Amino acid sequence: MTDMPSMFTVDDAGRYLPTRWAFGRWGADMLSGPAVCGAAARTLDRDHGRAGFIPVRFTIDLFKAAKGQPLEVHTEVIREGGRIHISQASLRQGDTEVAQARLVQLRATDAPHGQEWHSEHPFDPPADAGLNWWYRSDHDWSTDISDHQNPGRKSLWTVPLGAVEGEERRPFVEAVIAAESTSLVTNFGSEGVGYINGDLTVALDRLPVGDRIGLHAQSHLTANGVSVGTATIFDSSGPIGTGMVTALGNSAAQIDFSQGMKVPPIR
Repeated sequence: MTDMPSMFTVDDAGRYLPTRWAFGRWGADMLSGPAVCGAAARTLDRDHGRAGFIPVRFTIDLFKAAKGQPLEVHTEVIREGGRIHISQASLRQGDTEVAQARLVQLRATDAPHGQEWHSEHPFDPPADAGLNWWYRSDHDWSTDISDHQNPGRKSLWTVPLGAVEGEERRPFVEAVIAAESTSLVTNFGSEGVGYINGDLTVALDRLPVGDRIGLHAQSHLTANGVSVGTATIFDSSGPIGTGMVTALGNSAAQIDFSQGMKVPPIR
């Protein structure tokens, strides 16, 4: 699907130039988490994605707010072996490093012999149409986020925003962009979202199939103004992995969704 807006264009120097869809809700000139994560994932995938390997873990540390300026992503290989490949990225704006990311890829192989226990993750997404984002808490699915500003357990069913305009979508990048909304299903309470992400870890056992990706909150722990949240990631065939975010309380700029929002929640 190519109709969903994209967060960046790319100039001749390979820099990411933000579109209006790249901006977040924490500040007027602040890029969103999905935008920064998407730029890192796309560059690592393009520079170091390996045939026959599964991108099993992507981790990004978001240690400084990215502004509405060109974003550069520089990558390098940390480990290149027959069974494991590790690369990392530095995301910079001018002389300022705003984030670091690491991608671990494992070679696909045969499953071990014998029977194993597997966790169960039921998920019943709505019969979707168009590009709507769907939400669920203690109520039925709806496309109005204000219906779900409550302390209930959240789920999300979405077509992620694209990373770069005019490009064919890459399943791994789509999974990372969607997984950044782990905070939206775990940290979304009765007065909105009051935690700002410090990182994101995405763990996958396979790549998503199709346009839509879902998240279902699995755990949410808080103390000392710090939140740890995890969510199961789904596609239309079932679970594909886990997202985890650690986040810091930011109540002075809490995002209130009580008035609703008719476009995807760019944070």
